Amino acid sequence: MMTLWGLAVGLALLGLAAGPSGLSWSALVADAQGDQAMLILGQIRVPRTLGAWGVGALLGLAGAIAQGLFRNPLADPYLLGTAAGAGLAVVLLLAGASLGGLSIGLATAQWLARLGMVLAAFVGALGGLLLTLMLARGAHAPMRLLLSGVVVAVVLGAVSDLVTTASPEALRGKQSFMLGSTGFLGWSSVGVLVAGMAVALPLAHRYARALDALTLGEDSAASLGLDLPRIRLVLVGLLALATGLAVSQAGLVAFVGLVAPHLVRRHAPAPQAFTLLASAAMGGVLLLAADVLARSLIAPQELPVGVLTAVIGGGYLMRLLKRRTSE
Repeated sequence: MMTLWGLAVGLALLGLAAGPSGLSWSALVADAQGDQAMLILGQIRVPRTLGAWGVGALLGLAGAIAQGLFRNPLADPYLLGTAAGAGLAVVLLLAGASLGGLSIGLATAQWLARLGMVLAAFVGALGGLLLTLMLARGAHAPMRLLLSGVVVAVVLGAVSDLVTTASPEALRGKQSFMLGSTGFLGWSSVGVLVAGMAVALPLAHRYARALDALTLGEDSAASLGLDLPRIRLVLVGLLALATGLAVSQAGLVAFVGLVAPHLVRRHAPAPQAFTLLASAAMGGVLLLAADVLARSLIAPQELPVGVLTAVIGGGYLMRLLKRRTSE
């Protein structure tokens, strides 16, 4: 954990130094001494850096919960229809604005992202989860819950495509959301993320022993006197809360929630209490690193951070799969 915190601090300093000219310590010193220091550092780079860590931490925590709950190392925070629900809600918002007479240009898209997309994405993520729970008739059957999430994701994704066909102007905003971005993270986002972690981390730690019991199998966990249906419902709700908050602030950021628990278990196998907290810290480190790269590789332009996480995370999983198949 100390290594992860050290990496987080180092990457946070790099995040402060990543500006229009790329990574530049001299530019950081000049910005800190200039008249716009409070704007550039205090209102843009500091909250963006903290927010990127918070989004990654929530996704890492959600990934560890999903993999422990479903006893599947390939389980992802977006399994239960949350991503598709969030995407559909954002598309409906953008399409409604367009059909109402607003032109979805860059300024309008930024305004909607700041004021409307956050709430829409969060409500949509929870709505997707509720549809999944209704279709699965609760959370007591993990396989049925997983399949229901896949069905809901496909249906909501198809509805989203139909809406963008009817309102092509919504496609730009949808694409930005689906690619993931840390560019809109401000102090309000940091406050939301901190509040979410203040709820999610203690609850996850409280149910860590239940996840340890589930690794032994359903019958063994039930024989210990655990109320499995209630525990699953709480963990599914916690998974949706963490995922919905992360998605509402930064859009769909791929592979962070999938890779972070893998890295923790690979380098520091431990009981779930440690794995959950370490996965959150690892997720924050991964997204911070991706955010710094996104701002630096082709400065002064930025790459979508979700594209970088998909490339890096996908490459890691391909390498891991190749190594296992060759053994």
